[in-house]
Amino acid sequence: MLEKLKQALRSSYVRLLEEEVSRLRAENRALMNSLLGTAGFPPVEFPEAPKPQPLPRLRKRSWHQLQAWRETEARSLRPDAVGKNRNNSSGFDETSFERPNGPVSHS
Repeated sequence: MLEKLKQALRSSYVRLLEEEVSRLRAENRALMNSLLGTAGFPPVEFPEAPKPQPLPRLRKRSWHQLQAWRETEARSLRPDAVGKNRNNSSGFDETSFERPNGPVSHS
């Protein structure tokens, strides 16, 4: 329930920001053409602003990627691992874009 409310507020906030950007672009075009007209130049035609693109779908991890990550994490937490405790890996989060190609091997 709380997540739905957050998403609704976030989407309305993003919509307000997009409207503000389009308003500012129109104002900038008008000011520039006004200055150009004062200087004796014809008005400039600007290309249409790019349309907002939908966000790409979140990439789901396969079971073997998750298992490999868990094994690597368990190996790095063992004190008898080669060298000192190699717990410098960041936590795995399925919604994270930090590791787009899956877990990284530490060996």
